[in-house]
Amino acid sequence: MTAALGVSAYAAGVFHLMTHAFFKALLFLAAGSVIIAMHHEQDMRKMGGLRKYMPITYITSLIGSLALIGFPGFSGFFSKDSIIEAVRHSSATGAGFAWVLLLAGVFVTAFYSFRMFFLVFHGKERMDEHTRSHLRESPWVVTVPLVALAIPSVVAGVFIDPMVVGDFFTGVISVAPEHNSLHTLSEHFHGLGSFVLHGMSGLPFYFAMAGLGLAWFIYMKKPSIADDAARRFAWLHRLLENKYGIDDFNQKVFAGGARKLGGFLSSVGDRMIIDGFVVNGSARLIGWFSGIARGVQTGYLYHYSFAMILGLIGLIGWFVFL
Repeated sequence: MTAALGVSAYAAGVFHLMTHAFFKALLFLAAGSVIIAMHHEQDMRKMGGLRKYMPITYITSLIGSLALIGFPGFSGFFSKDSIIEAVRHSSATGAGFAWVLLLAGVFVTAFYSFRMFFLVFHGKERMDEHTRSHLRESPWVVTVPLVALAIPSVVAGVFIDPMVVGDFFTGVISVAPEHNSLHTLSEHFHGLGSFVLHGMSGLPFYFAMAGLGLAWFIYMKKPSIADDAARRFAWLHRLLENKYGIDDFNQKVFAGGARKLGGFLSSVGDRMIIDGFVVNGSARLIGWFSGIARGVQTGYLYHYSFAMILGLIGLIGWFVFL
């Protein structure tokens, strides 16, 4: 979507926002379905073989994964390929470099998506016996929304005609002719079928299939490769497992700094200034004034009469001299 905005392909970006909502929500809900079945276990290395226990979750997860990687015919294919084609035909500065990065992203997306899919639903069962004995499909309150989201994840691509190459956004989105990167796509669009056939001969399709194939080879055909690579490149494995140290950095710098700042504001700002000076200080000040005022409240009538006389003299003097 960001790449689409960068080459003024706003209609394609909005279209991908729509298709993305369907299959990404589907995958998140499918992940929740798996977590429920696994009794809140979220480590994919402790899963495997769930397809025979959760057929609906399995099929809908497959649909969501295929849509996510832009497999021809699924909704994600139409929106992602329209963006990639717009970037490829754009004359914007750096568009060629962005196109290469998008192709790399297609490969990585296909690899990690089907890494998840194969680890969770295929291969040997790696969960403990207690979890295995209680595995079952999620209730209908989960499976019905899964199916409901799977349908547009497949068919929502038909809206590419009005939304991307048509005039759906005419009068709403205006793009200068020299920046209209979707113009070439519109000229060469001859229906959904031809778009699918063209996509199956393009580089994004081959990069997606390469990522999917590599995930299958490593995690299904030769699962020992991943373990051997982790041992051989232990430093890289630790780096990736620790997420480049970003979490530790955030914890020590941002979270730690925020806690120290919060502690300072709590001790100095809250307890010392607000509670100590403003709240308790005002109470002590009122108590001090009350002590002074209490001293003149003797209860003797002649004291009050004397005070009234002084007040009357002062009032008369104010009228006379002012």
